[in-house]
Formats: sequence, structure tokens, C-alpha cells
Amino acid sequence: MIEQLSLSFSVDEISLEGMVVHRAECRPVVSDNYMKLKKLQIKRSTKPQRLSQQLERAVTTVFKPVANHDFNLEYEKKKKSEGKMVRAERQVVLDMLFSAFEKHQYYNIKDLTYLKEIMREIGTYNSKGAHKSTWELKPEYRHYRSAGEEEEMETA
Repeated sequence: MIEQLSLSFSVDEISLEGMVVHRAECRPVVSDNYMKLKKLQIKRSTKPQRLSQQLERAVTTVFKPVANHDFNLEYEKKKKSEGKMVRAERQVVLDMLFSAFEKHQYYNIKDLTYLKEIMREIGTYNSKGAHKSTWELKPEYRHYRSAGEEEEMETA
């Protein structure tokens, strides 16, 4: 059996090149020293990775559980002082929607959470195409500015 052999080590930069002419199998000499080594190896492999220990007294360096944390208390105070969120009047919401659509032509419904009902009246839903899952104003409500008008408004 002839095989090409190439072996290199980067630690000491030892390299071995040549051809294998004879194949050999190496076995250790079974002696007392070898058997002691194998026993040690088996004991290490059967030893558990983690051990449990019985403590003499409780560990006091760890944080104890708290019924209500400070940030929860602050949130509750803030919630009580501000009160519940109330929906704005319909006309105010419509004004806000029109001003938003003056800035951007398309919006996702996630951006307009509770406005779906109003959007059905003033907009159309795009279910296909490049603007999928977005709302657009109906043609009768559109009055977008041209690029020249926007530049005039910015310079003024």
C-alpha cells in the first residue's frame, strides 16, 4: 500500500512529507503504569460536572424579592395623574389625518391604529402592488403640492 503523506505542525513548525510504504498500527504496552492512567481517565469522565453543596447559613448577598418595584409605583402614579387616554373629536382626527397625508402619500394601518373606520370613508386600501397593505386618500380629498410649490414654501 503506497499513499502520499503530508503532515505539518504550526506549533514548532515541524513538517513531514513523504510516501507511506507500509501501514502500521500502534498499541500501548499494557503495564501497571498504563492501567493506572486509564483508571484515572475513567474516574474523571464519570465524575459529575456540577456538585451540590449544603450551605450552613443562608446567603445574604443576593437581592430579596420585592412585592412592587419602584418603576411600577412611578408608572401607577403617572397613570393616575394623567388619567385615561380619550379619543379626540372626529374633526380633530380628520385634520390630523389630512396633515399627515400631506407629508406622506402612503401609510400602513399599524401607523393608524384606531383610525380604520374613518379611513374607510376618506381613503382606499391598497391590497396589491408596490404599496401593499397601505391606505391612500380618495381622489376627491387629494391636494398634493408639486415639487416646485414645496421648494417655495421651504424658502419662504
